[in-house]
Amino acid sequence: MTPKKLVASLSAGALVLSALTASTAAAHPSQPPVKTSTSIGFGGAVSSVDPEATKVGLDVLRRGGNAVDAAVATAAALGVTEPYSAGIGGGGYFVYYDAKKRKVSTLDGRETAPAGMRIDSFVDPATGQPYPFAQLVTSGLSVGVPGTLATWDSALRRWGSLSLGKALKPAAELADRGFVVDQTFRLQTLDNKARFAQIVPTAKLFLPNGDAPLVGSVFKNPELADTYQLIGKKGPSVFYDGPLAAEMAATAQNPPKTANAVLPVFPGLLTTSDLAKYKVIKRDPTKVRYDGLDVYGMAPSSSGGTTVGEALNILTPQHIGQMTTPQALHTYLEASALAFADRGAYVGDPAFVNVPTKELLSPGFGAERSCLIKPTTVLTKPVLAGSPDGSYSACPPGVATAERPDSEGLSTTHLVAADKWGNVVSYTLTIEQTGGSGITVPGRGFLLNNELTDFTAAPNPNDPNRIEAGKRPRSSMSPTIVLRGGKPFLALGSPGGSTIITTVLQTLTNRLDRGMTLPEAVAAPRASQRNTPAVTAEQAFIDTPAAAELTVLGHTFVAAGAPGTSAAEIGAVAALEFLPGGAILAAAEPTRRGGGSAGTVKQVYPR
Repeated sequence: MTPKKLVASLSAGALVLSALTASTAAAHPSQPPVKTSTSIGFGGAVSSVDPEATKVGLDVLRRGGNAVDAAVATAAALGVTEPYSAGIGGGGYFVYYDAKKRKVSTLDGRETAPAGMRIDSFVDPATGQPYPFAQLVTSGLSVGVPGTLATWDSALRRWGSLSLGKALKPAAELADRGFVVDQTFRLQTLDNKARFAQIVPTAKLFLPNGDAPLVGSVFKNPELADTYQLIGKKGPSVFYDGPLAAEMAATAQNPPKTANAVLPVFPGLLTTSDLAKYKVIKRDPTKVRYDGLDVYGMAPSSSGGTTVGEALNILTPQHIGQMTTPQALHTYLEASALAFADRGAYVGDPAFVNVPTKELLSPGFGAERSCLIKPTTVLTKPVLAGSPDGSYSACPPGVATAERPDSEGLSTTHLVAADKWGNVVSYTLTIEQTGGSGITVPGRGFLLNNELTDFTAAPNPNDPNRIEAGKRPRSSMSPTIVLRGGKPFLALGSPGGSTIITTVLQTLTNRLDRGMTLPEAVAAPRASQRNTPAVTAEQAFIDTPAAAELTVLGHTFVAAGAPGTSAAEIGAVAALEFLPGGAILAAAEPTRRGGGSAGTVKQVYPR
């Protein structure tokens, strides 16, 4: 039975809970869990990019843990199996639906700039210009104060049922016993081999004998296992105000580079005081109404919730569900460009910038921007920003703003989790570029982020994303939860730098407007318009008949990356859909990033 037919069968009430079976057998490292991109079942669900991590989350649910417990355990496991995308050296955003309160809450665990950062910290005094991006990427200077561990601790204390130590235990065991290396892990290591080789502890951990781990070999990280166990025993204070804090600060300030390092690997500004002062922020979520649904996302410092939300408001008057495929895609691309123009002009850390969040998400502003879209012509890019000032009219002229380069990394990872009580988590976390700063904390088994490269490097007092001490760099992470009648309907998110926003938006419109099932919406070819002259697209999208018709309209396309590389792909969605009768459909990528892993506690499909 196909997923589509099974969904229809579930809707008709043809399946009952007593018919369900599920295996809880532990996998041996030489036999990794099978990747399943679509799973339908009951009792809770987890979807992520990795089968080991998904299994960890499902095991927590089977032992009586809730969605928050499962999300933290899954995230910790991703720190083992996806160390180049996530880990305690980074940060992220946590969106949570509380079934009892029927309320969505969010945690901002974004990294912050050290107190010693200046607006010109990324500028070479010899030239007056920003340092080359490649030099900033692999440096202590790009390391922000990590927020991931504080996010896990805060989420568990607020909404979880497990202690931090118990939530970390499965990941510690996974790091100790190891996991089977797949092609994606090897390729990501090889892509970073040149810079990893210049950092002593990174080369030791990830380049044993000078080469990336071979596909099929077992990769172990006992140092990370020990770190997780230490944190589990001593609590997060050991990380933020104890020995680990001192070691992270020393490593960032004096990166342990090899004697023959080619890159300068600039020293950083992170201090123990910066770590001790770090706080997770509980923020109100963003919210827009779309097709009778409530779409919740992450407010600034992320630009995900405001930009996805504004784009949906722009699409509302267009009724793209009534359009042909080329016309719907044209409208989606134009709406995205308009929303990105406003993102660049207005969104930054609200502690430093007066972000007009309410107006960016107002239906009036969305309608004002929407009227600029024409069915037979393409707007000239970059489009001007709008004026979210509360006074809206038909198609006003835009506001000129400076163009700013996009430097967000394409890595990151996303997970979703739900439990039998109806609680839901959508969580995106990152260390920025694949491999972060490339700097491993000696003896601790985790990489430090290079998140500060998300700031605009060139000093500009009018830029909402300019570098400032204590500030959170603007992010595109877009963990999203959609409610229907106050109850969960969808939960989704993706990695991909600024393409995260377009990936989430396109997946939503695929599912809500274009008649696709959730697995179809996730698998569909992607195109990303971020207010640039050319649309970045996967080759599979460029090859479609719809793309040919879009070209006739005036859209131009550029391939996302070299064929056969991870850069050729846009995003890696993990998502859930809540079906009638209490069933959950968990969806992950079928092929992108090597294919993701979706599972349910008591599985109906596949059998």
